[in-house]
Amino acid sequence: MNFLKKLFGAGGAAPAAPAEGATVEHDGFRITPVPAQEGGAWRIGARVEKDVGGETRVHELIRADRANSRAEADAASVAKAKQAIDQLGDGLFR
Repeated sequence: MNFLKKLFGAGGAAPAAPAEGATVEHDGFRITPVPAQEGGAWRIGARVEKDVGGETRVHELIRADRANSRAEADAASVAKAKQAIDQLGDGLFR
């Protein structure tokens, strides 16, 4: 019976939120990699923040790209966030 509970998610605690990677600064933005584990792979994702006019603006970047390890996912998440910042700048928050 315990097997069925685990299989269908009954009676267990909610899955833990993915741990965050180390925050990196890029052109006045803060990038925190937050990839999500899906099966045996990691989906690319990052939180991009910037203080604008005394307010912290936040953009959640989620990509369809996947990586095979957490370290690869963290590196790819930071690279994709930097690319978005370079292309869009503050327009990222619109």
